[in-house]
Amino acid sequence: MSATEAPKDGAAFCADLVRSHDFVRYASTLFLPGPERRAMLAIYAFNIEVSRVHEQVSQPLPGEMRLQWWTDMLAGAGHGGVEGNPVAAELLHTIRNHRLPVSPFSQLVEEHQFDLYNDPMPSLAALEGYLDATASVLFSQATRVVARPSEAIDHLARHAGLAQGMAQVIASFGRDASRHQLFLPLQLLQQHGGSKEEVFAGKVTPNIRAAIDQLADEAQGHLKTAFGLLADVPSGVRPIFLPLAHVRRELNRARRDDYDPFLPKPVSRLRTLWTLWRAARTEEFGR
Repeated sequence: MSATEAPKDGAAFCADLVRSHDFVRYASTLFLPGPERRAMLAIYAFNIEVSRVHEQVSQPLPGEMRLQWWTDMLAGAGHGGVEGNPVAAELLHTIRNHRLPVSPFSQLVEEHQFDLYNDPMPSLAALEGYLDATASVLFSQATRVVARPSEAIDHLARHAGLAQGMAQVIASFGRDASRHQLFLPLQLLQQHGGSKEEVFAGKVTPNIRAAIDQLADEAQGHLKTAFGLLADVPSGVRPIFLPLAHVRRELNRARRDDYDPFLPKPVSRLRTLWTLWRAARTEEFGR
């Protein structure tokens, strides 16, 4: 197998993984041509493998070892199992074929070490740094598959990642709390008289609601900026940002008076497809 080839079954594996665990991003790739779609799915599958490590281990050390495997793989260290790992093979194929920088992927792995411990996210600034290295990086790396990097695209990718990441913190709040994890910045909780113990008790309080509302406001600000920047990037790049249509809908839902952040909020795949399809037909995302 040449350096620019990868098994086709690896592509199918990545597609199945993303469809199962990150349907919003999976659905957004349906609006892209085949070769570009394959590359996006490899990037998103890699993100799933890394971001789910903390769910698959009961202690930090095994998680650190799994993350180190990805760090070594990206650095080119010898791993006999790379060929047997379809996500790793697909990611390397994508990096080589599209000449993607490796350091953002390595930084994403490093940032997810935070997930292995039960330390609360300390501040809004810390959360923004975490999301810059994770959600924003996914947008920026994906855009490099279809267009030359530019300051305008990177600016858009940053705000898009912050909006999407903050919305995900809100959507995952109840699940994370049940695991005694807190990605909602502790700083925001304390500003409104709340505490992590209050969160882990699993009941909505005015303090918790006020902190979540403030984070939703921050996300809305980044989302508004991102939508304003869409017109400044090439039309072929815009479909990559279709998940923002889903973010907009989820943030609107989180601001409803009857919203309970501790209750699971499943979204049907049909509804997600409909949201993205409608957005793809608008001037914001139009080609």
